[in-house]
Amino acid sequence: MSQGEAAGRGAAKPQDQGWAWMVLLAAVVLQGLTLGFSSCIGVFFTDLQHEFQASNSETSWFPSIMVAVLHGGGPLCSILVKRFGCRFVVMLGGLLSGLGMVSSSFCKSISQLYLTAGLITGLGSCFSFQAGVTVLGYYFVRWRALANAVASTGVSLGFTLWPLLSQYLLDEMGWRNTFLIFGGILLNCCVCGAIMRPIQLASGSLPQSSKPEVQPGSRAEEAQLSNGASPHHPTLQQHTKRTKCFQMLQKYLAFDIFCQNKGYQIYTVGVTWMMMGFALPHVYLVPYATHNGVEERKAALLISIIGFINIFIRPLTGLLSGHRVFTGRRIYLFSLAVLLCGLSNFICVISAKFSVLILYCVVLSIAMSGVGALTFQVLMDVVEMDRFSSALGLFTILESTTLLIGPPLTGVLVDITGDFHYVFYNSSFFLISAALFMGLSFCALENKNKLREASKAHLDSPSRYQYSEMSREPKAVSQSPPVIEYITSI
Repeated sequence: MSQGEAAGRGAAKPQDQGWAWMVLLAAVVLQGLTLGFSSCIGVFFTDLQHEFQASNSETSWFPSIMVAVLHGGGPLCSILVKRFGCRFVVMLGGLLSGLGMVSSSFCKSISQLYLTAGLITGLGSCFSFQAGVTVLGYYFVRWRALANAVASTGVSLGFTLWPLLSQYLLDEMGWRNTFLIFGGILLNCCVCGAIMRPIQLASGSLPQSSKPEVQPGSRAEEAQLSNGASPHHPTLQQHTKRTKCFQMLQKYLAFDIFCQNKGYQIYTVGVTWMMMGFALPHVYLVPYATHNGVEERKAALLISIIGFINIFIRPLTGLLSGHRVFTGRRIYLFSLAVLLCGLSNFICVISAKFSVLILYCVVLSIAMSGVGALTFQVLMDVVEMDRFSSALGLFTILESTTLLIGPPLTGVLVDITGDFHYVFYNSSFFLISAALFMGLSFCALENKNKLREASKAHLDSPSRYQYSEMSREPKAVSQSPPVIEYITSI
């Protein structure tokens, strides 16, 4: 049963009020259980290295696969959401996440950990997280920016609590029993999914009818039949398969939006490049601190400091970005936050003293608050809500590629040089270059659109000297190519 069908059978739920706030609370917990979970992996980095006699690069594949699958499973999640609805997908994700971590507690090699904790838990977290983000877009319209920011505080709570809990359980009972307990905790995603009732979609948000999608295949079949070809002819069957494959890619991966919407194109490329360096501090900060003599408990506390500050900064960022002054300009706030993330890494390079690392975590957490609160809000700005699920699928599968290869490649560099400073140099390079690319590209796109609008206004309101010429060629104006703009929410 699709989301729309389920909604049609149930009572319509008002947006921005009532049960929507319960859904928001569930989304907060959900993001803490999924996105926040990856923050604790650095606590187990050294123990896993010793247990399996693995290098930095080999060990870093474990969190890389988990985070990459979490983001890259978007297209599959999109298909399941359209077919079964958000509630079912969130609960399915909770089951997979729990199963993956329980299985991880019995692993005998690092490669087995790639499959259980990396692939299975990552895929389950993907289903729960992305379906939870999608349902927020339908429950909130007026307060959508605030809702996304508040929901992202769940990540901050996860960043605060997961490392502390991980270090405590690791000291008390070892990593295997800790992973077993984590499996039970992640099953709470099912409870969050149960709260997310289907909502009556507005007429403008209903999925497109399937009739236009089958027209290309129908026309091709009619053409073949008119030439005397049998409907079971191999050539016709191959053509029909290719057509259906193309339609599936367009529906769930939003290639048409990527080719036509310049704002979505720039944003997707920029975030994909950014992710090469964004996850590096989260994976290597704890090993970097312990390598330089910081106690393990204090090293785990660094990640919690980042999460704790995020709890307070993310809602403020959401309120600020939700102001009408920033309508259509949130991408610039996002670029500024990414730039600050990149610059903050130079603090960590100066010294590895605990006091300096605390300063680094404070600055990084402020910048991360902007990135976390605005990532999906900007995506909702540049694409229409009825295509958001598809756009999210392509967006996440592209960024998952760089999330997957970024930490292991940096791990190889650390293994060769023995210098953890390259982690932060690499992170700064990717973050700063991505911020400049997105900010300057959107500025150029906005100026280009303004020039086109001014030109169109000039043609629509000609002077008396131009009137006779324009009146003789009205079709030339009406047939001019449409202006491509990125869509913003109000």
